[in-house]
Amino acid sequence: MKHASMIVSKDFKIGDVGDRMFGSFVEHMGSVVYNGIYEPGHKTADENGFRRDVMDLVKELQLSVVRYPGGNFTSGYNWEDGIGPKERRPRIVDPAWRQIETNQFGLNEFMQWTRMIGAEAIMTVNLGTRGIEAAKDILEYCNFEGGTKWSELRKAHGVKDPYKIKTWCLGNELDGEWQIARKTASQYGQLALETAKVMKWVDPDVELVAVGSSARHMSTFPEWDRTVLEYTYEHADLLSLHHYIGKRDNDTPTYLAMPIEMEKQIEEVIASCDYVKGVKRSDKVMNLSFDEWNVWREPDVEYVPWQTGSPYDWVRFRMEDALVFGSAALTLLRRADRIKIACQSLLVNTIPMILTEQGGNAWRNPTFYPFLHVSLYGRGAVLRAIVDSPKYDTKSYTDVPLLDPAVVYNEETGDLTVFAVNRGDEAIALKLDLRDFEGCKFAEHIVMKHDRLDAVNTSDNPYEIKPAQAEAAIVDGGRAEAVVAPYSWNVIRFRMAK
Repeated sequence: MKHASMIVSKDFKIGDVGDRMFGSFVEHMGSVVYNGIYEPGHKTADENGFRRDVMDLVKELQLSVVRYPGGNFTSGYNWEDGIGPKERRPRIVDPAWRQIETNQFGLNEFMQWTRMIGAEAIMTVNLGTRGIEAAKDILEYCNFEGGTKWSELRKAHGVKDPYKIKTWCLGNELDGEWQIARKTASQYGQLALETAKVMKWVDPDVELVAVGSSARHMSTFPEWDRTVLEYTYEHADLLSLHHYIGKRDNDTPTYLAMPIEMEKQIEEVIASCDYVKGVKRSDKVMNLSFDEWNVWREPDVEYVPWQTGSPYDWVRFRMEDALVFGSAALTLLRRADRIKIACQSLLVNTIPMILTEQGGNAWRNPTFYPFLHVSLYGRGAVLRAIVDSPKYDTKSYTDVPLLDPAVVYNEETGDLTVFAVNRGDEAIALKLDLRDFEGCKFAEHIVMKHDRLDAVNTSDNPYEIKPAQAEAAIVDGGRAEAVVAPYSWNVIRFRMAK
């Protein structure tokens, strides 16, 4: 058995975890919406066409925010097509995902659904094929009290009170060649600046997210971020970043270490933000919206283009994917001082936390559980633990810690939670120095592991991978010891004595 140690102190505080760190993403892509959250003919569908079996699983996650309607879809979307009587809504070609969009699920349906699951909406405006006027109009429709063209139209559609949507993304991934109406950094920066000005004139309370680089590997990273921020620094409130982690060359040790790239990306984007802050002689700190993050692997179902609700990137994640996903979630927690919004991408059926069958069952992908645990127990202050862990090398990385942890202390509830991923094939005896938390007692140790890293959950066997209770940690005079199983996700919880 290997050995590791951690010193945890209340004084080593990184930052408070904002509620909006526990978000997800719903895009008109494949079967995320149609045959995912919305399937009127399903046996569990309610009067709105929302699948109640999916909604019940979503509610478990206690999502704080959900980003909508995209994604690549946004850059060619006319939001007006998805409002008003459904029988009058047009069927259109969506070139982003090569599908037919029926517009039977639109803005008002999404807002109704988010309220039913208890989450706030993050709306993305089309700065691809459209621009300032369309952004102004949708903001007026959503947030203006009444007495104007678009606010009165909202009322005519049965929504008396404005939605008061706070957070708006100024487009999506417009640096990417895959994007409809791709732009240079200067083209986008100028458009985002002018759009931001108008939106804040209409509603000074909105919070705006400027588009950062789509990925760290792009040749324009991080120059894109610098240029965009030089236009938008005083008008945007956050800068977005996206990251997807995919296994390469069947190399599991490297795959498990790949969240290191995500951590590097965060540091580099922060450096770009702070550079522009200096250039601008600004007192403002630009925070981050990590509004797309996930793991990725080859889909299990072939996509059929020019359909509605055909599964796209529909994948049963494996146990090893859940470990990498867990490390990615902990990477976000550890930079809670600058990351204020995070949205897992995507919620249902596309590299999802929840899988469905058309007309059939809904069940949890293994990635569901790390997100659930972080959402339940990751609210509070993130502490900078001093960690001594054994390390390993891969083809791509050296000195990779076998133990990947994050620590959150909730002073209000008295809960102290140690999250940890064991990236190795041996158990680790973990010694915790908790002397700063006088009188703390062991609460529980949740572990998720499996004998096979390629194990999956299926419709017929939805609990092949699931969390369980591990052996209790030993607590003695401010010190604790716990065993962290090989290739496992762990939530070790302590509670302060009252």
